[in-house]
Amino acid sequence: MSKVRFLIAKIFICIIRIYQYGISPLFPPSCRYQPTCSQYMIFAIKKEGPLKGVIIGLKRIITCHPWGGAPSED
Repeated sequence: MSKVRFLIAKIFICIIRIYQYGISPLFPPSCRYQPTCSQYMIFAIKKEGPLKGVIIGLKRIITCHPWGGAPSED
């Protein structure tokens, strides 16, 4: 991974961590997946790079609602 892609990935992961530790605890747990959508996006960014990882994570977040079909373990 190039230095620019690495830096962008770190920025996205930092934003997600801020959400996980600063914002998410203020609300009751609502993610229907295991691992959670935010943790899944971190895994996707680390594996696929920042652009594809964020797209994969957003696709999962879009289905994370009561009418999103059956949850699966990834």
